[in-house]
Amino acid sequence: MNDCPNGSSKQEFTVVAFSMSSTGPLELFLGILIIYLITVLGNLTIIFLVCLVPKLHTPMYFFLSNLAVADVTSTSTCVPKLLFITLTQDHRISFSCCMTQIFFFIFGGDAEVFMLTSMAYDRYVAICKPLQYHTIMRKNMYIAMAASCWLLGALNALLHMLLTSVLEFCHSHEINNFFCDLKSVIVLSTTNTESRKLLMFCEVFLIIFASFILIIISYVFIFSTILKIRSSAGRMKAFSSCTSHLITVILYYGPLMFLYMQTDSEDSEEQGMLLSMIYLVVVPMLNPLVYSLRNKEVWGAIVMLTNQKVIRISLL
Repeated sequence: MNDCPNGSSKQEFTVVAFSMSSTGPLELFLGILIIYLITVLGNLTIIFLVCLVPKLHTPMYFFLSNLAVADVTSTSTCVPKLLFITLTQDHRISFSCCMTQIFFFIFGGDAEVFMLTSMAYDRYVAICKPLQYHTIMRKNMYIAMAASCWLLGALNALLHMLLTSVLEFCHSHEINNFFCDLKSVIVLSTTNTESRKLLMFCEVFLIIFASFILIIISYVFIFSTILKIRSSAGRMKAFSSCTSHLITVILYYGPLMFLYMQTDSEDSEEQGMLLSMIYLVVVPMLNPLVYSLRNKEVWGAIVMLTNQKVIRISLL
């Protein structure tokens, strides 16, 4: 470990964020702000609908509300600071704030990966074992599954935050990203980080790829079961019940896998920043739309709550 004079390694970092050459800071600020507000409002709407409408008190919508919480957590960890940087052009971020971003980003990201896997299992049981669905997916079962997703995400995030907080940063403090991404921060350390990189590689395989493989296996069984259904109406109904989840998996894992599979090159950092923006900001914005535009139950819940509010106002 290299000793840094006067503790200069843990004062603050500089977040490079995005270049303003083609887009003015005000235009970029407004664009990111609009996307962020749509993301937060859309996911909060899903959370409130699931909590307030008894018809949506099912395992699928319970996992969906938890997925929305994970989306809001990850996005709100990084985007407000990016908005501040874009508006003020003050790219500094304190060491403690950087560690906080690392924790909540990994926490929300891991929870989302585990939640998507749990939702795939829920769809597998619903379609492949419909007669046993209510026996298997009991209330205490899916609550325990969701709690495990959050607990594993929190423990993994805490581990990485603690391991990163003891590193020394004696030379460059310039983070070539729009937030304190773990990979971007570790690269700056003057400490030997080979063990951290190995841990990250193992976790990418165990958490991201293993979860994705489990989801793929679930859908192999799901599609196999759907193809055995004789009526076309039955096949369409079964397929439509898992379409939204499948689209969300593709939207989330697509940029995430490209990000972790790309090789180091001159353009890799810029590509990584763009991919991070897609799965950290754009995908959480699209998730509520994916689950609401094609879902009659969600629209029915919105209409029901709207009608109840109109009736209450008319009675006043």
